[in-house]
Amino acid sequence: MEFKKILVPVGGTEADEEAMRLACRLVKKDKGKIWAVYVITIKRSLPLDAEIEIDIRKAEAILDHMETVADEEDQEIETDVLQAREAGPAIIDEVVDRQVDVIVMGIKHKVHLGQFSLGSVVPYVLKNAPCPVILYQR
Repeated sequence: MEFKKILVPVGGTEADEEAMRLACRLVKKDKGKIWAVYVITIKRSLPLDAEIEIDIRKAEAILDHMETVADEEDQEIETDVLQAREAGPAIIDEVVDRQVDVIVMGIKHKVHLGQFSLGSVVPYVLKNAPCPVILYQR
């Protein structure tokens, strides 16, 4: 299977770095393209285009780190900060707009009420993705 276009949604967990390394390896032989995206979720009480400086700085720092990881893998990436009410739909919109071949997501082992939990974003992406999804659990 060829992966020419990969989307790597990041959220600031340790799993992001390994997901990026995996994405870099997947596109290396095909000279593909990688987009790393960070979604800032905007509360409904605020306008969608509200500029929340602290969130933007955090997103840019995380995406800068992803660029460093990609550089270590000898790969160039493009980064983007998205603002949306919910992360899942924003990720799927990006996948469709960019005609992505695969989504590579790093997930952290989370326990909620004693049960393993994927949160809400990962199940949404798995259910609605028009392409394969690779989860990298850290």
